Amino acid sequence: MQHITQQEINVCAEYNKAKHPESGAIVMFSGDVRNHNKGQKVKYIDYEAYDALADKTIAKILTEAKEKWDLQYAECIHRIGKVGICETAVVVLVSSVHRKEAYDANRFIIDQVKALAPIWKHEFFEDGTSKWGANCDCASEDHEHLHHHH
Repeated sequence: MQHITQQEINVCAEYNKAKHPESGAIVMFSGDVRNHNKGQKVKYIDYEAYDALADKTIAKILTEAKEKWDLQYAECIHRIGKVGICETAVVVLVSSVHRKEAYDANRFIIDQVKALAPIWKHEFFEDGTSKWGANCDCASEDHEHLHHHH
C-alpha cells in the first residue's frame, strides 16, 4: 500500500520527492500528534484504518486534486498504529507552478482525507483513560478547528 503505513513517516524524504523542475511552489501539510485535546493531556494516539479502502480513498482524492489543479506532484501518506507526541500522523505534499494552486490543492486533499478515508483515532490520555474519535472534527466542531494539527 502506498498511502497507509505503519512506519514512521520520514517527512524530509517525502518533501524531497515533491521537488520538480517546473514547480515554483511546494506546500506541505504535516498533521502531528499534539499533547492535549479539549483540555485533556494526550499521551499518544493509536490510528486504525480499513487499510485497503483507506489506501484507495486517498488515491482517488489525489487523482481528483490532479484533475482540478495543475500539479506536478501530489502525495498523501497516513500512518496507522501508535503515533507519539510530535510525530507525524499524516503528510500531504503538492507541487505546482504557482503557490495558489499548491495551497488550494493541499487543503482540499487533507480536508477530503479527514472527511472520507476510513481512519479512526484512539486517543490515550495521561490519566489512563482513552477515547475513540473520528479522524475529523469537521462535523462536531466549528471550522476554526481545522487550522490546528490533528
